[in-house]
Amino acid sequence: MLAVDENLRFNEISSTVIVFLTNEIVLVKLKQGIVATHIKSSQIHLRFSQDIKLLLQRLAQEPLTLGNILAETSERSFSLTIALLVLPFLFPMPPGFTGPFGGACLLLSVQMVLGRRQPWLPKKIANYKFPRVFAQTLLQNLRRVTKILEKITRPRLMKIAKNPLTWRLNGLCISWLAILLISPVPLTNPIPTVGILLLAVASIESDGLLMCISYIFTALTTLLFAFIAYAVWMAPSLLPAIFK
Repeated sequence: MLAVDENLRFNEISSTVIVFLTNEIVLVKLKQGIVATHIKSSQIHLRFSQDIKLLLQRLAQEPLTLGNILAETSERSFSLTIALLVLPFLFPMPPGFTGPFGGACLLLSVQMVLGRRQPWLPKKIANYKFPRVFAQTLLQNLRRVTKILEKITRPRLMKIAKNPLTWRLNGLCISWLAILLISPVPLTNPIPTVGILLLAVASIESDGLLMCISYIFTALTTLLFAFIAYAVWMAPSLLPAIFK
């Protein structure tokens, strides 16, 4: 227990508030309406992994549903749920998951485009219970991914990150990437998935710089899929000429 000197005085400070937070003493100095705080940086931008840790603890007690995630994580549930839905596409997936998972991701991202801050899912989707082993593996893999991303992300370019239009733009990009994810183009699922994950993490961590990088990644992904579509369109006329 830290001792606070009773004779502590600040001549130029009108008042000092001592707050005990996670075994630390935070001094909040108030002078002429200006608040100066000293907060451990990891308390600011590690919210994503903290959310996942809480969900893992919840999973140990009962099966996890999308409704649980939405209830537990408030506004951040948009990005967290979207990240959970698309993460499996970074790895080999059994057939039949692309449509339901990608469709739910698209539904949430469209709500972001419309400016909603509280997500909504149909009861049937919200009450779907993830198999315990599958959900645990999913959350642990997402935690590993976010541990890597959290080394490079932090609150930056806050004017961009906190702009209401940015929220809608993020939703628009995620919606478009979700459409590309659902599209029946073989061996391309990880590409739009990376873009969606970058946008999800950037939204949670209020990282405007990472958002800008994600916009560039979305544009490059669009160009790649456009090239693939063009190649498929031209294939019937090009193949006979190639194999003459």
